[in-house]
Amino acid sequence: MRPPPRQIKFSAPLKGVQLSLPAPPEELEAAIVQRERDAYERGRQEAERSLREQLIQQRSDMQVLQMGVLTALRNAIPEVARTTEDALIILAMEAARRLVGGLEITPGMVEAVVREALSQAEQTGRITVVLHPDDLALIQDVQSPLTHEQIGGEAIRFQPSPTVGRGGCIVQTDFGSLDARRETKFELLKQAVQT
Repeated sequence: MRPPPRQIKFSAPLKGVQLSLPAPPEELEAAIVQRERDAYERGRQEAERSLREQLIQQRSDMQVLQMGVLTALRNAIPEVARTTEDALIILAMEAARRLVGGLEITPGMVEAVVREALSQAEQTGRITVVLHPDDLALIQDVQSPLTHEQIGGEAIRFQPSPTVGRGGCIVQTDFGSLDARRETKFELLKQAVQT
């Protein structure tokens, strides 16, 4: 049960007071629908604003990441080029070493190596050409004129040594030695190419 309404007594009559009647149900429903629409629109706008901010942040993060990747690539390319260049030099040198190592040693080849070394050596005084024993035997077997040549009035002496590889020689003079061994030439070539 409802308690009885309370009575309020005023000391003076109220002026400008109007009795408020509840809105008709259609107006009330329209107001509720309008409030829902307004609330939906505010929510949609806030969601769009939030999404826009997230997209801007993601783009910014993506640009930072992209710049980092590009910088890393820019820094890595010279190192990759150097590494590749070094690997190609080693590969080329090894290919040349194997190619030359696989060539048949002929008397003409031995003569050419000795003549080249003699052309670079000081041409006065005693000269000794140190060859691999098999190379010396080759030029002696064909009676190479090189074995009878003289430089500065002295005959070139030939000496066998197993410490000199096939296809190379060492020229010894009164002023020092000239190393014309294949392995020395390869090492000099390698150093020249790497600098």
